[in-house]
Formats: sequence, C-alpha cells, structure tokens
Amino acid sequence: MPKAKYESIYLQIRKDITSGKYEFGDYLPSENEYAERFACTRNTVRRALSILTGEGYLQPRHGRGVQVIYQKEQEKNLFTVGGIESFAETVRRNHRKAETKVLAFREIEADDVISHRTGFEVGARLYYIERLRLMDGIAVIRDTNMYLMSEAPGLTPEIAARSIYRYLEDELHMTITTSRRRVTAEKPTPEDLACMDLSEYPFVLVVSGQVFNSNGVLFEYTQSRHRPDLVCFTETAVRQKL
Repeated sequence: MPKAKYESIYLQIRKDITSGKYEFGDYLPSENEYAERFACTRNTVRRALSILTGEGYLQPRHGRGVQVIYQKEQEKNLFTVGGIESFAETVRRNHRKAETKVLAFREIEADDVISHRTGFEVGARLYYIERLRLMDGIAVIRDTNMYLMSEAPGLTPEIAARSIYRYLEDELHMTITTSRRRVTAEKPTPEDLACMDLSEYPFVLVVSGQVFNSNGVLFEYTQSRHRPDLVCFTETAVRQKL
C-alpha cells in the first residue's frame, strides 16, 4: 500500500533539520503553517512531529512551539539505533560516499538453529545475503541479512548492492515500521579480519535485530558488524514515571 502522508512529512522535516535549515535551538513553523504547506490536516503534521520528538530531533515547549534539539555529530559518523535507517541513508546524511559489495546471495530454508537465532519459523524460505559496506572507500561494516522471501519477492544481488529498503518501499510499497535491536562488543572473526579495515582495533560492535512491517510480519533479520572507531550509536530515551 502507498506510504502514509505523515511519513513523507516526517522525512522532509527531518531533512530540513539534518541539512541545517533549522539549527539547534530554532523553533519550527506552526502546525497550521505545515498543514498549509503539505496540504494536510494538523493531526497528520502532529503525528510526523511526534515521531521526530521521539527520535530526539525536537522538544515541544509549552506556549512557545516545537524547538529543534538535534545537534549534528562532528567527530564520528553517526549510526542510529533508535531509528530505522538504511546504510545508504546514513552515509548520505553524514555527507560520505557509500559503496556496497555483495559477498554472498542465496536462498535458504530456516532450520531449528536459524529459527532460534532469527525468529523466523522453521521451514521459512529466506534470502541469505552477506554484504561489505564501505564508507569513503574504507570497509567499515560487514552485514549478514536474511529476508523472508514471501514478503520480499524478486530480490536480486543487483538490488542488494544498491538499496534493499528502497526496493521494498518504492517498488513493493512495503511500510517498514518497527525494529528490535541488540548491541554487543565482540572479538573480530577471521571473516571480519579478512574483509574489514579494522586497523589495530581488537573488537567490533555487533548490532543484531529483527525488523517488522506494517502487517506485523517479521521480514528481516540482520547482524551488522561495525568497525568501532568510525561509529557512534545514539538513541533517545524517554523517562516513564511509575
């Protein structure tokens, strides 16, 4: 199904913030101004702003409006844990050059081991993909992805080398909604040492996670192994009073 209106508004306002159009401490236009600009209701604008608030870009100020609290990371390339963002989107946001090399691409069937590790049902047909991610020519991430074939039909190595999320959203009209992730520090494997530019670093940051679409279907499992010095993970937390 087509993307909801609030998603395109969210993406545009986020772009305005990360590009520097609105800087730290600035107040955004009013909901009425945005509603007129995007030809939508105030509720639609409010939903987009709510997502940006939850991701740490904005802070509502009672009686004053919505203030930008996002500050661009200056010293590291910023990979977000709280949001769902492709490698190409992250690199583009950080004004870097991205390259992806597909190391493996095949169809597999989930056995007991894969099912326990990923959450896919035993017998599920999956695309198994390994990719090496380069940022400005430096190999910084080694990805292992599994995609549920019934939810991502037609994947090819060529698509995997460009952007799988762009294919899922623009070609298959999938709405990607939720991710659960776990971050650990681990010793590099022989594959890490062979593929990645790890320099003298004795460990890699490993992000493992499941991703769900708007139908509540687990369609992706990913394990990303990161060179640590070029990565800074951030997440915005909201205190819940009991």
